[in-house]
Amino acid sequence: MKKLYYEAPTDEQFEEVKAKCIEIWNTYDDTYGYATEKIDRVKNMENIQDNVMSIIAMFDPNNMTKLSILLSSETRKAISDRMISGGNPPEYNPFLI
Repeated sequence: MKKLYYEAPTDEQFEEVKAKCIEIWNTYDDTYGYATEKIDRVKNMENIQDNVMSIIAMFDPNNMTKLSILLSSETRKAISDRMISGGNPPEYNPFLI
């Protein structure tokens, strides 16, 4: 049985995650190109397999929490369900509703 973690969300949810992640990366100091590197990587990702989870994994727990606040409840639940499917304990799941 294929785990939900490895299944792509809807295109709308994927694009929402990309947009909000880029929004967060744009708040970073880009003196050494750190944010630009992350943004460029995210911009080029397609909605296949676990790419949405790869985008989220680029963040530390604090930024994951910021992201969860910015997402719609439907997208937040889709990410939470994937984290649970991947074995992430509830106490480490900032997307849990």
